[in-house]
Amino acid sequence: MQKNKLFVGSLPYTITDEDLAALFAPAGNVVSAKVIMDRDSGRSKGFGFVEFGTDEEAAAAVTQFHGKAVEGRNLTVNVARPQTDRPARPRY
Repeated sequence: MQKNKLFVGSLPYTITDEDLAALFAPAGNVVSAKVIMDRDSGRSKGFGFVEFGTDEEAAAAVTQFHGKAVEGRNLTVNVARPQTDRPARPRY
């Protein structure tokens, strides 16, 4: 399991991928940053993922950013778990 990819929850709905990368840049080399968007509304779902170059940088980011207030919301930051297979949902 890779430990350099982090789940970031409780993001402000206005944050972009670029904002997320810039926010986490002080912790180390941000390889990628992605805010998850709702496919129907195009609005942020309030969470995303940040990938660092090393496990050590990711661990430093968890320590530095977990619980930090950003635009009035306290971030939840932890190591991302692998996505599990889910049954397909019917589309109406």
